[in-house]
Amino acid sequence: MFVFVSIIFVLVAYTVSIKFVYYRFSQLWPHLITKISTPSYTFGNAHFCPTQKRSGALLRNSEDGKQRVTANETRALLVTAHPDDECMFFAPTILKLVESQASVYLLCLSTGNYNNQGLQRKRELLDSCAVLGIPSNHVTVIEDKELPDDPAVQWSTPLVSSLILKHTQNYGISLVLTFDGRGVSGHANHIAIYKTLSHLASAGRLPEGCQIYSLHSISILRKYLSVLELPVSWLLPSDFCCLIGLEEYKRAKKAMLCHRSQLVWFRRLYILFSRYMFINTFQAIVVETKNVKMY
Repeated sequence: MFVFVSIIFVLVAYTVSIKFVYYRFSQLWPHLITKISTPSYTFGNAHFCPTQKRSGALLRNSEDGKQRVTANETRALLVTAHPDDECMFFAPTILKLVESQASVYLLCLSTGNYNNQGLQRKRELLDSCAVLGIPSNHVTVIEDKELPDDPAVQWSTPLVSSLILKHTQNYGISLVLTFDGRGVSGHANHIAIYKTLSHLASAGRLPEGCQIYSLHSISILRKYLSVLELPVSWLLPSDFCCLIGLEEYKRAKKAMLCHRSQLVWFRRLYILFSRYMFINTFQAIVVETKNVKMY
């Protein structure tokens, strides 16, 4: 009887702790979104400051025809390696940013053509992004022989750097999100993106005010605890986090189901049990600034 009561007590306590995490996150989210929107920098001839009043996304000057960022718009670039990375690992972040009126861009560095399904996977990616709230004109899929979907091939750092820099500059990106040094699943292509962004950050080559966050990789045990893992993630230190509820989880699941060519049995189990379907936690990558001489 004592054991039974103890089990019930633990279950109730854990359920309460999960509800508490959701409650605290709802209170802290406005602070978190402000945190990633704080830096200001110039883009072209326009001064970009996300903490000011919101207006349109991009304006085209009638004289020079260049796109310019208007004040206070968080512009996030998600850099992934393959179609399905966006919903498999980053769905909570995308959904929360879109909900907060941020402009979200996706740069997918390969077509996922490992099994000669590249064309189909590109279409599935666009369908997935539509579900998550990313417009098709904000999605870029790179098809380059130097960037194959192959963990045995080392991606070209200069090429990946140039693609990321082009996007950050062209779209006035203030926030870049990607994998960490372990790549979440350990995939070499994921890790290559992190190494490239770390290099760009340490070299001070990113636009002024641009922030970079890398998605935490966690142990297999924690990875497949689903919502039961939430209190653990909440207690451990992170620089930024995104948490979604049941309705948003249904959208994340719908996005995953768009990738029909990848729906093998273990992917279906992933949808049910992965904590990445509910929460993302990030570590900031320190961005060095170039030394400017003052006269």
